[in-house]
Amino acid sequence: MPVGRVEYLHPGPMQFEEFLLAGGREQQVRFLQELSPGETIPQAIHGQLMGLLRQYITVGGMPEAVKAFFETGSLHECDAVKQSILSTFQDDFSKYGRRVNHQRLLKVFKALPGRVGSRFKYVHVSPHDRAKDIAGALDLLGLARVVHRVLHSSANGVPLGAEAIEKKFKVLFMDIGLMVRSLGLGLLDFERAEELLLVNQGAVCEQLVGQHLLYSREFYEEPELHFWSREKRSSQAEVDYVISVGPEVVPVEVKAGKTGTLKSLHLFLQEKGGRLGVRLNSEPPSLLEAKTSIPGTESKTFQLLSVPLYVVGQLRRMVRAILEEERAPRR
Repeated sequence: MPVGRVEYLHPGPMQFEEFLLAGGREQQVRFLQELSPGETIPQAIHGQLMGLLRQYITVGGMPEAVKAFFETGSLHECDAVKQSILSTFQDDFSKYGRRVNHQRLLKVFKALPGRVGSRFKYVHVSPHDRAKDIAGALDLLGLARVVHRVLHSSANGVPLGAEAIEKKFKVLFMDIGLMVRSLGLGLLDFERAEELLLVNQGAVCEQLVGQHLLYSREFYEEPELHFWSREKRSSQAEVDYVISVGPEVVPVEVKAGKTGTLKSLHLFLQEKGGRLGVRLNSEPPSLLEAKTSIPGTESKTFQLLSVPLYVVGQLRRMVRAILEEERAPRR
């Protein structure tokens, strides 16, 4: 390799703001980019952005699919492009026959969209194949960026990867639009659902948030993402994602409207002494001072940032602004 002469970039699928720009909605993009943590969003704008987010989830971030949707206005044409992408991947697997069983690779590929959001267990893909063989196929798909492992981290500090456990992981598919297509879902399914998170048990929105967090850092940084869990018999908990912003480790929960509890987030902040937690849902934004509520422990004060799902692309910026405001000297 010509060391020092190659520049590595890690672009992912088009994010929500890029989708809006492709549709000529520069005004909405400026609104999101200028939105402050906890700032009130008028209900009309909130409803419009939630509608556009449902479109994005259905179309996804594959450039050719986005182009087809905006040029024709047809989800049918968009689906044809996405199906072609999926089929091409599957046809391409045969050339890896010397490294891994072609049929096993296909089996893992087809299982991935349905495994997003839950702990990945090899036996759930195939009870008849050895875990080692399934892992080999998964590794190959990971190298091709078809799947991304979200590794467990103890999250005691940065870098999060220093305390990652490779045997405990969740997965993200390469793109939410391809995932939705693989699951046979369409725009009507999301418009009928009172809460987006109720569609496919919330996995669709975990994919949405995950792929944005995965590619929300600098393009030259290797994409990585982590989650946290605690598996004590009397106190099990799992935080969907943990991210680092500067020296701070911030837990991120994906919840359904006003009904989702934040027990795991409270437990994480109580145990790690964090100052900020994030909730993504379909409700208007807020920034509140809250207290952890874990029985038998002294409560700790923290800030809870709640933002709508369509703000996920701005999440790191908002978190950084809150943390900088906390560190600023008081006058």
